[in-house]
Amino acid sequence: MVTVRYTNAGLGGANIGYASAGAAGADVQSAHPHPIVVRPGERVLVPTGLRLEIPEGYEAQVRPRSGLALKHGLTVLNSPGTIDSDYRGEIKVLLVNLGNVDVTINYGTRIAQLVFAKVERVQLDYTYSGVQAVNPLSETQRGEGGFGSTGTAGASASASAAPPAAGEDTTTTEPSTLRHCC
Repeated sequence: MVTVRYTNAGLGGANIGYASAGAAGADVQSAHPHPIVVRPGERVLVPTGLRLEIPEGYEAQVRPRSGLALKHGLTVLNSPGTIDSDYRGEIKVLLVNLGNVDVTINYGTRIAQLVFAKVERVQLDYTYSGVQAVNPLSETQRGEGGFGSTGTAGASASASAAPPAAGEDTTTTEPSTLRHCC
């Protein structure tokens, strides 16, 4: 088992811990001394008082707590956020309220969870010199296909949306056609 050392400048005791024997993420709590009201659509950076000593070759991933997301629409932005092994500053959690009502975060509220994971550093090999490829990237069947290019099984279009006719141009510049679900 890997040991992660920590200090706590926030709560008067451990403000990080696993909620159950099988929990993958360790819950972290707000160490802000006063209630924080997060309005709908608002982002807040919440202090935890924690400073970690993560072993080299590991990271801590900051992830949302499912109950806060389901019940209050409160989630972690930039999720999962990465805490690198050489960072020694205070851990702060960037939260956003995606719900319709204000959410109050009190001192000691469990606001996120940290999942510790092994990471592998790679050697980066730059393949271009100027405009000519020195060592071109290998070809794959997928190529440059992204965002749904390998299929969207399980997703369905609305009944009014008909598939494009053969040869029909489906590109558009109208921003309303690109909708983010959350």
